[in-house]
Amino acid sequence: MAAMIYRYLLLLLSVYALSTTARADAWLIEVDGAIGPSIADHFVRGLEQAEAANAELVIMRIDTPGGLDTAMREMIKAMLATPLPVVAYVAPGGARAASAGTYLLYAASVAAMAPGTNLGAATPVQMGKPELPQFGKERTAEDPATGESSAPQPATAMEHKIVNDAVAYIQSLAQLRGRNARWAEQAVRDGASLSANAALKQGVIEIIASSIPDLLVQLDGREVPAGQGTVVLNTADLAVYQHPVDWRSEFLAVITDPNVAYILMLVGVYGLLLEFYNPGGGLPGITGAICLLLALYAFQTLPVSYAGLGLILLGIALMTAEAFSPSFGVLGLGGLVAFVVGSVLLMDTEMPAYQIALPVILGVSVFSAVLLVLGVGLMMRARQRPVRNGLDHLVGATAEVEAVPGGVPRVNLDGELWTVACEDSLAPHDRVTVESIDGLTLHVSKHKEG
Repeated sequence: MAAMIYRYLLLLLSVYALSTTARADAWLIEVDGAIGPSIADHFVRGLEQAEAANAELVIMRIDTPGGLDTAMREMIKAMLATPLPVVAYVAPGGARAASAGTYLLYAASVAAMAPGTNLGAATPVQMGKPELPQFGKERTAEDPATGESSAPQPATAMEHKIVNDAVAYIQSLAQLRGRNARWAEQAVRDGASLSANAALKQGVIEIIASSIPDLLVQLDGREVPAGQGTVVLNTADLAVYQHPVDWRSEFLAVITDPNVAYILMLVGVYGLLLEFYNPGGGLPGITGAICLLLALYAFQTLPVSYAGLGLILLGIALMTAEAFSPSFGVLGLGGLVAFVVGSVLLMDTEMPAYQIALPVILGVSVFSAVLLVLGVGLMMRARQRPVRNGLDHLVGATAEVEAVPGGVPRVNLDGELWTVACEDSLAPHDRVTVESIDGLTLHVSKHKEG
């Protein structure tokens, strides 16, 4: 409910901001980089705001190597639900719509590409994962005529399911938009790719445009699907409004970065751990709770492996146990190994954009070992020392008698002048040791000469 209210308020603010500026009929929303939660959120909210502003159409400019399946499907659902025509445009020259970008291109009302761009390679990334020998290996299909091997073929029942699901999904989009469904299947099963000119010849796209103005000229007068029907575009003289990336999308992009989410999780765990072993500070606990909540939010949008997460927590527990009960490094070394392996396995995907960098894992692992084995160990040893408060720390201290005014000897101890009582007679410069304290009087014993 809170999220819906927040999104509604953002929509109202955006509409108000647009109403104070010149009306723009063509909205340009950029999909640049790996498709993840932040890009999906930016695109979906951009569609909502364009619809509220009565835009003529939305241009989605694509340059992506692919991304997460969940984020891609969220964007496609929004594209199919909006009453506005959505034009997918792969640009500028040198850009690509690979993997998830190919699905977005197929889902759009109009598919366009700039010269020098490409699309395809839509095979699910799970197909590229290495497998243990006992579970079989990826098979390659060999051409009898040439002897050349084609793309890897699925080797397990799960891989068959993943590929068949992806094929059915992209074929349904192709049938909905009237595009080449046969090549779409090849893009998924064999990882096929096409250049812009080849895509136009094979009926994968409708337009090749060198720029946004060129694209608008070619779109003018074209009848395209939009929502449940079709509309005739009038785009010759449309102004273009570029939907900016706001602070919310930038914040999501930061915390959903796998490296940042990984560090946030560890800061949260260590902050709560330090607060637990040294209560009363407040700052470690508050910081840890905030970071842990942000990490949990990021993990729910990322492909997290719970086995990797469990190994990380096991490693932290073992290194903490090493600090409490030294075991000649057995617990600490085992915890460090579990921590590193869990960090490598934490992201359950082979996409480079969603892998945790190895230098980050190694650096954080060394820091964790030092913090938990040495830091927590020193903290616990400090807690086990006898608590001394008030004047107890003066017991056992030595001092020198400074004066004996009126027969009452006095010493300067801990920056203060004290009256002392002793069974022996005292004279100036005699050395004494504090035995006990009675109010403002120190009971001392006199050092014997020699």
